Amino acid sequence: MKRFRRHGQESQRDKLKQELFQFNKTVEHGFPHQPSALSYSPTLQLLSIGTRSGAIKLYGAPGVEFMGLHDENAAVTQVHFLPHQVELVTLLDDNSLHMWTLKAHKGLSELLEIGRFTLTGPPGALPSVTRVTAVLAHSSGELLLLGTEGGHVFIVEVPGFRELEERNISLDQVASSVPEDYIGRRNLEHVEALQENPVNPNQIVIGYGRGLMVIWDLEKQCALQHIPATQQLESVWWTEDGGYILSSHSDGSYCRWMVGGEDENEEEEKSDIPYGHFPCKAISKIVQLPTEEGPPFLLFSGGMPRASYGDRHCITVIHSKTHIALDFTSRIIDFFVIRDGPQHTGDPSALVVLVEEELVVIDLQTEGWPVIQTPYLVPLHSSAITCSHHVSAIPLKLWERVTAAGDLQKTHYSKKPWPITGGQNLAPDPPQRDLLLTGHEDGTVRFWDASGVCLYPMYKLSTAGVFHTDADPNDNMNQGTEGEWPPFRKVGCFDPYSDDPRLGVQKIHLCKYSGYLTVAGTAGQILVLELNDEAAEQTVEAKVVDLLQGQEGFRWKGHTRLDVREEPVLFPPGFQPFALVQCQPPAVVTALTLHSEWKLVAFGTSHGFGLYDYQQKNNVLIKCTLNPSDQLAMEGPLSRVKSIKKSLRQSFRRIRRSRVSLRKHHVNNAAKLQEANARLEAELAEMELAPVQRKIEARSSDDSFTGLVRTLYFADTFLSDSSHNSPSLWAGTNGGCVFAYMLRLPPVENRADEPVTAQQAKEIQLMHRAPVVGIAVLDGHGAPLPEPLEVAHDLARSPDMHGSHHLLVISEEQFKVFTLPKVSAKMKLKLTATDGSRVRRVGVAWFGSSRSEDYGESGLVVLTNQGDLHVVSLPAVKMQVQYPCIRREDVSGIASCVFTKHGQGFYLISPSEFERFSLSARYLVEPRCLVEVPLRSGSSNQHRPQPDGASSALRNARQDSEDAEVLQEIQKSLEGDQSSFLENNVKSAVA
Repeated sequence: MKRFRRHGQESQRDKLKQELFQFNKTVEHGFPHQPSALSYSPTLQLLSIGTRSGAIKLYGAPGVEFMGLHDENAAVTQVHFLPHQVELVTLLDDNSLHMWTLKAHKGLSELLEIGRFTLTGPPGALPSVTRVTAVLAHSSGELLLLGTEGGHVFIVEVPGFRELEERNISLDQVASSVPEDYIGRRNLEHVEALQENPVNPNQIVIGYGRGLMVIWDLEKQCALQHIPATQQLESVWWTEDGGYILSSHSDGSYCRWMVGGEDENEEEEKSDIPYGHFPCKAISKIVQLPTEEGPPFLLFSGGMPRASYGDRHCITVIHSKTHIALDFTSRIIDFFVIRDGPQHTGDPSALVVLVEEELVVIDLQTEGWPVIQTPYLVPLHSSAITCSHHVSAIPLKLWERVTAAGDLQKTHYSKKPWPITGGQNLAPDPPQRDLLLTGHEDGTVRFWDASGVCLYPMYKLSTAGVFHTDADPNDNMNQGTEGEWPPFRKVGCFDPYSDDPRLGVQKIHLCKYSGYLTVAGTAGQILVLELNDEAAEQTVEAKVVDLLQGQEGFRWKGHTRLDVREEPVLFPPGFQPFALVQCQPPAVVTALTLHSEWKLVAFGTSHGFGLYDYQQKNNVLIKCTLNPSDQLAMEGPLSRVKSIKKSLRQSFRRIRRSRVSLRKHHVNNAAKLQEANARLEAELAEMELAPVQRKIEARSSDDSFTGLVRTLYFADTFLSDSSHNSPSLWAGTNGGCVFAYMLRLPPVENRADEPVTAQQAKEIQLMHRAPVVGIAVLDGHGAPLPEPLEVAHDLARSPDMHGSHHLLVISEEQFKVFTLPKVSAKMKLKLTATDGSRVRRVGVAWFGSSRSEDYGESGLVVLTNQGDLHVVSLPAVKMQVQYPCIRREDVSGIASCVFTKHGQGFYLISPSEFERFSLSARYLVEPRCLVEVPLRSGSSNQHRPQPDGASSALRNARQDSEDAEVLQEIQKSLEGDQSSFLENNVKSAVA
């Protein structure tokens, strides 16, 4: 009976876990790492980006996002949408082609791979014969034309990927028709470009690497015209009226050729080198688009003078008398132009440029061609991210003030709406306003709207103005002066070069109720800032804190402190600094916390910690935690490289020492060890603990950085006796030590005059000296204490001050609960099992039930060095769930993780992308969107080939089937019927 009841309790608990916890990786924020291909569908109005890691990402209107990943570990080299359809084709650098579709399922679209194909040549043929170099998705939507390294053009029917051998265009066919006097006749090289005649889909131009272009008739299977360019070909463009072809070349020139012209020897008259006469770099892509009134737009990438500007990444835009060279800060991958009108045949409206580190969109219809602010794909890493801080449920007033300050920074952006509008965003409105703050190497803090799918930039705070730094000599390098040639204009916000690495932001803490913000940096600087809606000129005085407390024998070998400006500085509206604490030595700030109700900031470094009263601008407490044997702590992060050998030597010495001691005691202790293990197993069986746990090895007090402060925590709790609560500060170090200080705050009416005092009340030394990574106090109900001012704003209930409080100390290896005020151990949970897990990140989260609005539980969210996520219950400290999340080799991803108060989290999957995840069954932010099949106009069907029965059945299956597996089965079953059917109907495949 007892066993049955326990089983019933367990099943109830399992059901509750399903209501509370559910792990999902939900959305990727930021800019794709190492993009390699770009495409756009005017009919779907979707943008697609392929990456070198094999990812394919689609973006439409804000909130419309899709992601797919190829099974092959190969780079995406080209992406092509099939016209007027919801399919796209990707080409990988392993020469495989993949078909993707946006499949409707339960009212939402999913990106699914539905086929793959690799060209196979005749037996014994060289690999170059079938190595694809150019792809043309024919306007019929039924054909792919594949140009290869060997000079052949293969024609493949889609979506079934059936090669139409009788329609293929071999190199021999083309070469035999080339005029005898063409100098490159014997070696045309690879197919560099394929373009379709905009007014006659039966005609295509094949551009060969050596320069020759051939206009080929698909229906008659013959060459109509040869365009005998002799310069190495880079790209071709067929003008909209079908009358001209533009070709760009490796020498920085472009040429204009008349289609159907009689005289083929006018190259000199048609050729133009925009930035000659000195040798120029290749023009890699050229586009010409007409306007309803006035001259056309001409756009091309590259072509810069090689010697003077060969390192510039430029796209030139020429329209009428306006000529601008848009100068980007990273390599150009590709670009396209969005056009107005229902058929997307109107005037050019926006230039979309994908460069290696960002996406830039230029408004071509507003004077000055300003940049349009991107609602997604924003380069988070415009300066390298150094830390993150998440704040949930921002009050509306603060949100509006931050938004207003950010809007003042965006006056240079175009007022035009975002031009990519495909798909429907069906996600519900976010339940609350969330902020993600990122600290950067250049001393900036960027505020992001993290409420929904799009991580939108709201406001940027720069701390560099407080200090004297060397101005970046590149700042004005690209600001074009009148008459300069080429007429450069710098665009984009990616700027990875920091004026001074000491400016790097290491810790951030924002109080959402008071609007106070504290930011700490690499050189021991701690700024306290206040939100102000008006610009203000003020001096920021530094208060120096000597954390060594005059200890002898230590000499700081790291970087010097930053020089503070003595003169008043004009700060724009937004967060403005009014207090500055400077740690001495100027080491990296490793821990930071702010209590806006008490007007106190606590900070820690590798040498100790301090407490600062920012209302009176006075130091309250300074505590040195430096171990006398710890010389590494005196070297600083920018000189750590010198100490790698030394630290390795120390590690090997420790390993040798431990092995020797183990051998000495092995024989004598074998029996005792066996007995202890048996006793431990019995205890574990009684406690019903699942994992097998290894013995935790005590760490030497000689380990480096034992005095480094890992965590700081404010609490109003019981330290002296169980009847009098008082404010307190808790600090945990890398050496497993916890310090507790009782704080005495003067009454509110005297707060500005009487000093705050601190008195050490407790000191706890963990037996195994494991680093303390988190501290929390639980009230009489076992709930974590609320945040400062949270109760005052009626957003949390008052903590229970009648029952006994408990102190939860989280080390890298275990969770330990102590009673307060006696600080006696009550319970513990060991995390470190046989796999060597260590706690790397910890946070307190509220998990609301997905079935009941009124029920929820607090829990600890834990990330280990193995990349696993755990949820630990409070106050019982029992393991609830465990999920693998990050690869254990991804050290930077684990180090960058930040948790939210509602069971979600963010971590960097690349320098430019956050992966968002959720452990909560209730709180989930993910794309929910629908892309519908576009309606085809009569004109677009005019030259459309009629599909044969097999491919028509496949298309109907793709549209009607609700399941991707069913689609693949239909495709396999049709393959046998297709071949015989195609043999009879191959000649009518192109009408």
